[in-house]
Amino acid sequence: MFFFVMMTAACCVQAQNEVERVLQSVEQHNTTLVALRHETEAAKVGNHTNLNLPNPEVEFGYLWGSPSSIGHRKDVSAVQSFDFATVTGAKRRLARQQDALADWQYKESRMQLLLEAHHLCLDAIYYNAMCKELMQRKQYAEEIASAQQKRLEQGDINRIEYNQVKLDLAAVCAELMRCNTERAAVMAELQRLNGGEPLLIEATDYPAVAIANDFEAWYAEAEQKSPALAYVKQQIDVANRELAVRRADGLPTVSLGFMGEYVSGENYQGVKVGMSIPLWANKNRVRQAKAEVEAAKARQTDARQQFYSRLHNLFVQQRGLRQVVQSYQEALRATDNTSLLKKALDAGSISTMDYLLGARMYYDAVNQKMDACRAWQKTVAEMQAVLL
Repeated sequence: MFFFVMMTAACCVQAQNEVERVLQSVEQHNTTLVALRHETEAAKVGNHTNLNLPNPEVEFGYLWGSPSSIGHRKDVSAVQSFDFATVTGAKRRLARQQDALADWQYKESRMQLLLEAHHLCLDAIYYNAMCKELMQRKQYAEEIASAQQKRLEQGDINRIEYNQVKLDLAAVCAELMRCNTERAAVMAELQRLNGGEPLLIEATDYPAVAIANDFEAWYAEAEQKSPALAYVKQQIDVANRELAVRRADGLPTVSLGFMGEYVSGENYQGVKVGMSIPLWANKNRVRQAKAEVEAAKARQTDARQQFYSRLHNLFVQQRGLRQVVQSYQEALRATDNTSLLKKALDAGSISTMDYLLGARMYYDAVNQKMDACRAWQKTVAEMQAVLL
């Protein structure tokens, strides 16, 4: 019993290592994530493009005098406009908040893509285990078919019973072929997510998982780490900073420069000061920014409610699936009659139909257990995705 427990633990560790290796590889090679990383960096650069001073304005004018005796006039001016420090500071703070928003958006996309890869890993493990199980069933079916052929030749059974055994063998072979095909399709999808680089998953046991029994305590941690919730919260911060910028835009823009006027025998030069008063350009922008803050708060409220409900439903679902898996495991450990059925059939104690019916009932229970186990693992993976 101790050896069995140690072997099971070793298989779970192997599966855990394989899944982690695949997810790390996907994060490194996935072309979508590579593109998103570049887009995030580009967005950050764009957030800071308008923080520099506007371009200086340089003007030169040459005016011909009439009559010519008054000479010609040359006008030269160079002006630099700039915002008050209040406006500049507000814009820089807004840019930093927009940078954080871009980071959270990338993390949310990364979470969804890694969850897809995680589900495919679990599918690969499922098909590995199912193919292994079907190979064993095929071996059993071939042994039964061989033994029943000898009994047919000896006249102990009729052709109908023998045909039933052959049909059962054909069904197992077809199921094995279908399982191998679906496993290949899953691995092809994983290779696509891995940027075309091939991957290998050989585990037949799922990674060990543990979910706390107290949902509220677990949810408190998940809420703090969720990229989706952090993203909508960051939208509020961005909206508030945008509101501060819009209010600061109500301040005048100052320009300072040099101006010179040169005519025959007379020169005028000095300082040029100007001011742009925002009377109309900023109209309704503050009002719009306030509305965007309220909209962002409403989105956060909705996102938190949806997030809580979804995770609570997943928590209840995984708890029910875990109980189903445990029930199947206990029942299968106590009712594995495959070897007994084979011995009884070889001894002629039961008919071929009785053997096939008994074997199918057991195999159906195994299939149901494996399906429930995969569904449980996928549900847990979806819950744990927010913690990646």
